[in-house]
Amino acid sequence: MNQLGATKWIDESRQGTALQPEEPSATSSRKCYIESYGCQMNFNDSEIVAAILKEQGYGLTTDVAQADLVLINTCAIREKAEQTVRKRLQEFKSLKQNKADMLVGVLGCMAERLRHRLLEEEKLVDLVVGPDAYRSLPALIAEAESGQKAVNVLLSREETYADISPVRLNSNGVTAFVSIMRGCNNMCTFCVVPFTRGRERSRSPQSILRECEELFEQGYREVTLLGQNVDSYYWIDPQTQQATTFAQLLEMVAQINPWLRVRFSTSHPKDITDEVLYTMARYPNICKYIHLPVQSGSTRILQLMNRTYTREGYLKKVERIREILPDCGLSTDIIAGFCTETEADHQETLSLMDICEYDMAYMFMYSERPGTLAARRYTDDVPLEVKKRRLQEIVEKERTLALKNMQKEVGKVRTVLIEGPSKRSDQDFCGRTDQNKMVVFPKKHYRKGQYVNVRITGCTAATLLGEVVEETIPEMVA
Repeated sequence: MNQLGATKWIDESRQGTALQPEEPSATSSRKCYIESYGCQMNFNDSEIVAAILKEQGYGLTTDVAQADLVLINTCAIREKAEQTVRKRLQEFKSLKQNKADMLVGVLGCMAERLRHRLLEEEKLVDLVVGPDAYRSLPALIAEAESGQKAVNVLLSREETYADISPVRLNSNGVTAFVSIMRGCNNMCTFCVVPFTRGRERSRSPQSILRECEELFEQGYREVTLLGQNVDSYYWIDPQTQQATTFAQLLEMVAQINPWLRVRFSTSHPKDITDEVLYTMARYPNICKYIHLPVQSGSTRILQLMNRTYTREGYLKKVERIREILPDCGLSTDIIAGFCTETEADHQETLSLMDICEYDMAYMFMYSERPGTLAARRYTDDVPLEVKKRRLQEIVEKERTLALKNMQKEVGKVRTVLIEGPSKRSDQDFCGRTDQNKMVVFPKKHYRKGQYVNVRITGCTAATLLGEVVEETIPEMVA
């Protein structure tokens, strides 16, 4: 179980992994090791950094001992991640004793808050670079090589890295994340993102479409449009002053090719619109799945969190989703034990879960993060043991609902995009349904990146089991 954390596609299995090189980089005179933590936005940023460094002659390595440059892309959202980063920096410092010219740098969300301590007090790093300053990496590296401590943690109101094609690393070659915007304007009291990533700014639709088209040409068959709050995507053409909304962008991407699946994350309940839902309904290649964080089922707690919606308002959004997209998968984020939360507040969260019948939830125990509005305004007064017990009850509820929803799938035929071999058996393939449920089925003669229709024959609380009944997907053919 996690402490309160980033809610944008945190994959625990990827935490702390190093970027894998696309191919052996023996021709590169310098080697870079990049280790990432946190949400999918951070991993996407690491791919942008790899693209910038590739232009400077750096090849990637997964062996930190071989690296001339060691970068750790950090997450300021979770206390656990911060502790892990500190431990790793101590290990890198030990490596430098035998390789004095090795440079160590910290990237991302921890940069601003911990720059003084990491650079001056603990002397763990040579450079500190914030999430909006990656273009300055070549100059900062040169500065650090001259013996200076190199820092750039300035936030930007314009930077989106729209012209940089991320180097797709550690990829299955079938699914990819595409960042459509950066920053966040929502001032949720528990969250540090607005302070570490700055204000919202959207990429031009042309740059997003170009990236998605390139991915399709390279063989990718699914893109996930990524942002702290995708529904607030809003780009104004500086020449014509014409605006592009998220619903319009979603339609543009869907029209690239009917064989390109489109997903998105994350939606804010206050911003998701009927226009988005109707666009999803019109296009079979836009996946019928929405991640809609609720955080709490109590209106009182939601107000303290500054979520700008009530329990009733959230439930109306869910009702609207069910009306327009009856077969839509739904997941959420839930925080247990936020400041002043009572047992009655907790019970409201459990009852809301029953009403919404979520397919999946990211569940967190509240932990105060420095720099947030909650840390300044409220006392973290719910005892740890109470938080743990409430989180466990939320987890048990989620497991019950997830299994119930999985069991409903048995007997149905679902379209699945094959992502690759199953983790548990090389005799099976795995892929996800439109509703984001993972399916495992026998390999036989099928291939990665192929769409197949699978009849669901069984399930666990987390995985569907099935068999292919039809290889061609007529409704997805142009």
